[in-house]
Amino acid sequence: MQINFEHHQTAHCENGVASNLLLNRGLKLSEPMIFGIGSGLFFVYLPFLKVNFAPGFSYRPMPGAIFSKAAKRLGIKIKRIKFSNPKEAQAALEKNLEQNIPTGLQVGVFNLTYFPEEYKFHFNAHNLVVYGKEDGKFLISDPVMDFATTLTEAELEKVRYAKGALAPKGHMYFPTHIPENVHLEEAIKKGIKDTCKNMLAPVPLIGVKAMRWVAKSIPKWAEKKGTKVTNHYLGQLIRMQEEIGTGGGGFRFIYGAFLQEAAVILKNDELKELSKEITAIGDLWRDFAVDIARVYKNRNSKSDIYNQLSKSMLHIADLEEAFYKKLRKAI
Repeated sequence: MQINFEHHQTAHCENGVASNLLLNRGLKLSEPMIFGIGSGLFFVYLPFLKVNFAPGFSYRPMPGAIFSKAAKRLGIKIKRIKFSNPKEAQAALEKNLEQNIPTGLQVGVFNLTYFPEEYKFHFNAHNLVVYGKEDGKFLISDPVMDFATTLTEAELEKVRYAKGALAPKGHMYFPTHIPENVHLEEAIKKGIKDTCKNMLAPVPLIGVKAMRWVAKSIPKWAEKKGTKVTNHYLGQLIRMQEEIGTGGGGFRFIYGAFLQEAAVILKNDELKELSKEITAIGDLWRDFAVDIARVYKNRNSKSDIYNQLSKSMLHIADLEEAFYKKLRKAI
């Protein structure tokens, strides 16, 4: 069983799977367009939730939310199924392949045999496409890789039934209906409005206010918990920003590309300027990550480094707040 499926590498797995699945059905939408319509820019801080012995930080919405929102706004229907029984999950996947339906899967990263060792960690919200089966092996299109690959039945079952937070539980999904005419203009506006609403939310757990809470907490961690714990927390912060789902800097660059495309479709030059602005903010997030990495590896001897990191993040939060207010006004 092999479906005629084009593998394209993308910056982020969920956008990439969505883009590749839709392209297979004849709808060509770029990764940035799906990301923007699906309101992929986000920030949440959950100090009461511990992930890898550190507070919960995330630069992205819940797994699946980007594709689900984008699909709803474009009039696309997606079928999502979870299975308690691994054998049923495999049978359903193979039935899809027999019907020429490439299928998106949520999987755990840690046991993906084709991932480089340094990329392996316990994270269960990775996405890939299965587009066939040959000689007992499933054909895999993982959009973060530059090549298509394979997994055995046992290997695929292991990652589909990874244990822990956000356990996939055999989750598979695929588009069942794509309208003949997709109204991009309206979908783009809805996506932008939702992003601005989330990032300018009046509650301290999400958006710009959450960024400020984290920033102000950095010196307090150093004072109350000591250097070792603080550095571990900061390590988790940049891991979520730069390694898990491309979050901080990388998402800003993708959003900048989305605004460039949106400017042409909506005939709105203001979005072009805002595209440059969010890209520059992405550069600052990357610089912030590098500064934290130096602290984490004991390569920064400045005495007030935690206060400096706090000020850097507060500065980024100020720039983002101004950006979302301008963006909201622009549309």
